[in-house]
Amino acid sequence: MSALTFTGDGLIQRFANQLGVLGANAPIALSRALNHTGVKAKTQVIRNLTKQTGLKRSVIVKAVKVNRATAAAEQFGYGGRLTYTLSTKGGDISLKFFDPKEVKGGVSAKPRGRRQMFAGTFTHGGRFPNRVGPVMGGHVFKNIDPNHAWRGKAELQNSGVYIPDEMLQGATEAAFMQVMGAELEARVAHEIGHLMGMPGL
Repeated sequence: MSALTFTGDGLIQRFANQLGVLGANAPIALSRALNHTGVKAKTQVIRNLTKQTGLKRSVIVKAVKVNRATAAAEQFGYGGRLTYTLSTKGGDISLKFFDPKEVKGGVSAKPRGRRQMFAGTFTHGGRFPNRVGPVMGGHVFKNIDPNHAWRGKAELQNSGVYIPDEMLQGATEAAFMQVMGAELEARVAHEIGHLMGMPGL
């Protein structure tokens, strides 16, 4: 499993005076700010990870899980966490999920958004030009018989794309850190102001 995590620990010093006034409500301000900003960061992560992997957006949305900050925080004597985390897991993605198209000589597909040819692979059965299919669930296979005869020796072809690896690099990681770093402090100030304006504080 891979994860992008942003912690609110540094915000405690930055807003120490205001958080002290809030008392037991301080963790509420911090967790609300982390979660609000985290939603924005997740939107950018989904957008960039979709482009970076070449997978459909619906696949990425399903793959990325959220672990939200909680209102209680151990720093204030309450059990909880001041972190916002996006996590994902999974292995080498099948070429099936990258718009495979069988042509004479192999299959073309678009891992990482770039169409390329995978020579000697197939998605259909039978002889050209009367191919039928796709067969075997639409996956891409390669005949691995040493004599290239068809004896049922077919190997599933994957893309080399791992969502956990892609999420921790390039534009996807940069987008997460940029949004959290640029917008979180302002959101904390907003949440503190909102709570300080409530009766009884």
